[in-house]
Amino acid sequence: MTPGDIPGLMRVADEVHPGLPESADVFAERVRLFPSGCLVLVDDDALCGYAVSHPIRRNQPPPLDSLLGEIAPDADQYYIHDLAILPKARGDGRAAEGIAELFEVAKCYSTTCLISVYGTTSFWGRFGFVPVPVDEAFSQKLSSYGDDAIFLLRQRVENTTLGPAEQP
Repeated sequence: MTPGDIPGLMRVADEVHPGLPESADVFAERVRLFPSGCLVLVDDDALCGYAVSHPIRRNQPPPLDSLLGEIAPDADQYYIHDLAILPKARGDGRAAEGIAELFEVAKCYSTTCLISVYGTTSFWGRFGFVPVPVDEAFSQKLSSYGDDAIFLLRQRVENTTLGPAEQP
């Protein structure tokens, strides 16, 4: 993703997240601060989706539509801020490909988190994310993401090779 992708990204965001608006400045800042965590998904040379992610301090995702200022030097968790795909481009594996790319970026963190909205908890569960309890203060922060927002966490999965006794 580059700053030049922001207008297309905003068109996707406006269609996919009409009730959770964020400014172009938020996306531009994420691209500037952590470009390796920002992806565009393309269909027939047109932007049809995006992913925005970056490191955060453990269990401290930013409120919706807020600027970070910087990536905290002591960030110890990876955060998937948004994955959005236009309805017409869903169902052919783009989401899984994008998530795999994000997991590759996130591999140096022991956990990855996100805030599930629009009832997508089961979707994220296919990628190892599970709901975790939050306290009242955290619950208040989640409310900026909508009434159905749920904090999800995924433990890093180590690549392992089968030992000789475990070979098929």
